Amino acid sequence: MQKPPTREQLRRALTQVEGDIRWWEPLAPLTSLHVGGPADVLVMPAHVADVLQIVRGARLGKIPLTVLGGTNVVVRDKGIRGIVMSFKQLTNICEEDRHVVYSQAGVRLPRLMQFALGRKLSGIEWAAGIPGTVGGGVAMNAGTRLGVMQDVLKAVDFVTSHGKRKRIEAHTLTFLYRKTMLPKGIVVGAWLQLTAALKGTIQSVTKDYLHYRKTTQPLTLPNAGSVFKNPDGDSAGRLIEAAGLKGLYLGDAEVSLKHANFIVNKGSASAEQILSLVRKVRQQVARKFGVRLQLEWKVIGER
Repeated sequence: MQKPPTREQLRRALTQVEGDIRWWEPLAPLTSLHVGGPADVLVMPAHVADVLQIVRGARLGKIPLTVLGGTNVVVRDKGIRGIVMSFKQLTNICEEDRHVVYSQAGVRLPRLMQFALGRKLSGIEWAAGIPGTVGGGVAMNAGTRLGVMQDVLKAVDFVTSHGKRKRIEAHTLTFLYRKTMLPKGIVVGAWLQLTAALKGTIQSVTKDYLHYRKTTQPLTLPNAGSVFKNPDGDSAGRLIEAAGLKGLYLGDAEVSLKHANFIVNKGSASAEQILSLVRKVRQQVARKFGVRLQLEWKVIGER
């Protein structure tokens, strides 16, 4: 097992970084489930140049680097060793060309929707009610029954594992269910091709879908979105509910009574309690239906 980096090694890797640097910072407040231990060091880059510097410094010092983004992430209770990056400060949006919007990776999808609405641009109504970021949405090809990121993605603003910035055209990428096949590196922004539409039409579609999500999903409690991917020809939620697992709990971790493919934190659940509940649900569904559910969440951090 690789030894954790020392404070001095981390400092050297972060030389000339202008963003916010926080040592031994709890990560739970940055996750949608409100769980997770501390990072050795949490860095919030002030601009993309900071990201380039951090990637190069981490590579040179052979230091683990983790990007904390998206809502489908569970950080384990012992936290993350090395450098953790959060894009909370990378939040610029602009309309670069006719109906083409550029957004940095840290922009929340609800804010992006409001930006598009203000310019009477349609195409991301599918993101209504999704609290994730543009970067996370690109990486996991986020979507709902209304559409997916692939539908509007024109190009990706990308930093390679060697610390070089490049533009990747969307037509060169392969998109899967809840996954975009990207090279090794980091999404720092995206160009989205939207279309002109009547403001009232956009608002109507968004309002209807938000109502649907609020009535069918536990949006008022901390959660990380759908726990499992839907198996071919079926629904993970249906299988979990049919197995009688709605309301199953461990501490403050509970299989949602509103939607069985959500696990919620009702107060002070730990990551281990949540992940133990995930394992129990998976085992019960496999035992009853012979279906091995695949996790949609990304689990990171020290065991």
